[in-house]
Amino acid sequence: QVQLVESGGGLVQAGGSLRLSCAASGRTFSNYAMGWFRQAPGKEREFVASISWNSITYYADSLKGRFTISRDNAKNTVYLQMNSLKPEDTAVYYCAASRLRRTVVRGTDYDYWGQGTQVTVSA
Repeated sequence: QVQLVESGGGLVQAGGSLRLSCAASGRTFSNYAMGWFRQAPGKEREFVASISWNSITYYADSLKGRFTISRDNAKNTVYLQMNSLKPEDTAVYYCAASRLRRTVVRGTDYDYWGQGTQVTVSA
């Protein structure tokens, strides 16, 4: 069982930056692939980024160059650095863990989810 708790969301002006954190419980964090997803009001959840157990990363094409996913296995934490934020980045951001270990894009391939953290970008 893995429990995930996101933090770091908030209100930021367009062009600003935020770093989200996702702290995981359990001793086997390093064996999981981790991912970030987001869901804006009235829209479906969408993939943001994934990082494999050995730190290979994969991003949604539209977010490459602005978002960076990383992990610190010693701290059982995965991060999402978000730069040059735009109003359309406003959403609830969720982290997730997958036993598949490799980078994972489909939400259905993730086994555990956090509760989400709100990110609001003002124009």
